[in-house]
Amino acid sequence: MHDDGLFDEKIAATYDDDKGISAPEVIEPAVDLLAELAGGGRALEFAIGTGRIALPLARKGVQVEGIELSRPMVSRLRAKEGGAEISVAIGDMVTTDVARRFSLVYLVFNTINNLTSQDAQLACFRNAAAHLEPGGHFLIEVGVPPLQRLPVGETILAFDHGETHWGVDEYDVVNQNFSSHHIWLRDGSYERFSVPFRYAWPAEFDLMARLAGLRLKERWGGWKKELFTQVSEKHVSVWQKVEG
Repeated sequence: MHDDGLFDEKIAATYDDDKGISAPEVIEPAVDLLAELAGGGRALEFAIGTGRIALPLARKGVQVEGIELSRPMVSRLRAKEGGAEISVAIGDMVTTDVARRFSLVYLVFNTINNLTSQDAQLACFRNAAAHLEPGGHFLIEVGVPPLQRLPVGETILAFDHGETHWGVDEYDVVNQNFSSHHIWLRDGSYERFSVPFRYAWPAEFDLMARLAGLRLKERWGGWKKELFTQVSEKHVSVWQKVEG
């Protein structure tokens, strides 16, 4: 771990190469829903990264700002068309205050799990609420813990296996933590990268929201407002700041 968190220059350089998160069919539904929730107001993205969501959202006319810990990720954002116009505060999403209020704060692609303690996740909810106007919305996109797929006593689940990349998640179900391990084959050499996470169930996030003065408004199984069911692999949840 260093000042840029886990996302150093090497990770930032290839972050957008993953078509699973950068393809238009992935980006467009997310941007459409976020623009709808912003409702003509300003939006703040926690962990704005390379701007893969923020830039197309700005192109839809939403005034977007961001918070990001990793300077290399922000450098990638700045190098893109329109990236220089987006205000980004360098810092973590738990304590950084941009001193403005927004109609929408959002946090996508499992990034809430990068906060590896319950206290940190709760503090993130409270920081989101502090940045919201009364009646504003906080949205997160995060996977549902896939523990139903774990055989009793097992701790490892593979999530990718291809020609040049292998990925496995290693679960600690006692402490509600897991690590994602990646191995890449690049130029004839193997590279390994591991990221620690903390998982939480939707009900726990709802309690964090209530403690932060937010109330659940919507929960979908995806960005196209799919029904959230017992077999949904992720949820897109929206909480609203209580007015008054």
